[in-house]
Amino acid sequence: MGERLPAHLEASAILRLAEAQGGFATVLAKGERDAGTILLVTTCRGRNGRLYERMPTLAGSRSFVATKSEDPENPQEFSDYLARRRRQDPDIWLIEVDIADPERFIAQIDG
Repeated sequence: MGERLPAHLEASAILRLAEAQGGFATVLAKGERDAGTILLVTTCRGRNGRLYERMPTLAGSRSFVATKSEDPENPQEFSDYLARRRRQDPDIWLIEVDIADPERFIAQIDG
């Protein structure tokens, strides 16, 4: 496993990639500048929120995996969950990306 890119640089790259693909991205919460964990919330036209977190793979790398999906019947529960995660770990970066094809976007980031 290679050197990890500082969190602030990775966050900046995610924002730029989303914009380059015609989407919109914003940092909802800034975490630790160099070693913070990045959590991504993806939406498509503001709907169907899904939280992605990096998880270890059998190959020893770390890939983004969907860990929570927004319930359209109860969107507040998803927002509450994100707020709890932020309180539990103030070092995390929380980035929201609104893009036409969220799964493809995540695949590009994982490269």
